[in-house]
Amino acid sequence: QVQLVESGGGLVQPGGSLRLSCAASGFAFDYSAIGWFRQAPGKKREGVACITRSDGHTYYEDSVKGRFTISKETAKNMVYLQMNSLKPEDTAVYYCAADEDYYCSDYALDGADFRSWGQGTQVTVSS
Repeated sequence: QVQLVESGGGLVQPGGSLRLSCAASGFAFDYSAIGWFRQAPGKKREGVACITRSDGHTYYEDSVKGRFTISKETAKNMVYLQMNSLKPEDTAVYYCAADEDYYCSDYALDGADFRSWGQGTQVTVSS
């Protein structure tokens, strides 16, 4: 099973930027995709972005398109989420998740499709 560790969260003003990192380790097989999810207090978890390891295919949830960019450094087993033009509604705990079978398509992410999860990192957008 993959171990995932997120970092890079923090407090930022509206309009600001943050880059989240997800370090993957400990797996006996290559993961197929890594996704970023977020959960705000009192709200359901939602899938934000996803990247497929083999071909770099990506998915973005509509509210973050044009503002967030997911990328990977396969050799380092790292996945990043660059978040620009942050809004207060982006405030949430952000989680990365991995799965050995998933392929990031044009369909919304479902956390049930991802086997391994990190502990989360808090992102707060506030003035």
